[in-house]
Amino acid sequence: MELSRSTLIRAGAAGLAATAIAAPAAHAREHPNVTLIRRYYQAYGSGDLESLRPFFAADIRWTIPGHHPLSGTKVGASEVLAFFGQLARSGFRAEILFLAADGEWVVDMHRGWSTTPPGLDITWTLAYRIRGGKIVEAVNFAADQHAADAFFWRQYPLAPIPGRFD
Repeated sequence: MELSRSTLIRAGAAGLAATAIAAPAAHAREHPNVTLIRRYYQAYGSGDLESLRPFFAADIRWTIPGHHPLSGTKVGASEVLAFFGQLARSGFRAEILFLAADGEWVVDMHRGWSTTPPGLDITWTLAYRIRGGKIVEAVNFAADQHAADAFFWRQYPLAPIPGRFD
């Protein structure tokens, strides 16, 4: 089944954007967790990071793969939002390619790219665990982890020592 894409949702001051895809005619029968993630992407595309907070469980765990300054597991909504704040500095955009759900899991495959500066444009897959209408866990998987690591090291270098430890 082919899905049509809707209009790009332009980012606000935060520099984030997401392209939503129009649901097939069976949208009314869509899994509620897929609908939740579509709404999450709409909020992400608004550029208002605080609009994401209601989607997150208080103890959310969001894992970013790789060996770079932004990698690791973020715990709690504030850490996850701080991560997205850093992504906003690079003008990250996302275009949903595929969403599916089974039970409490949603799988999202999307094109993710940077605009400030351009330089990273790869496919990402996320596995979201949903409980009680909230994202309790998300794990990112990069199609090209080496390219992601190289980009994030260029864009987000560590502070020099000793300032790094202050």
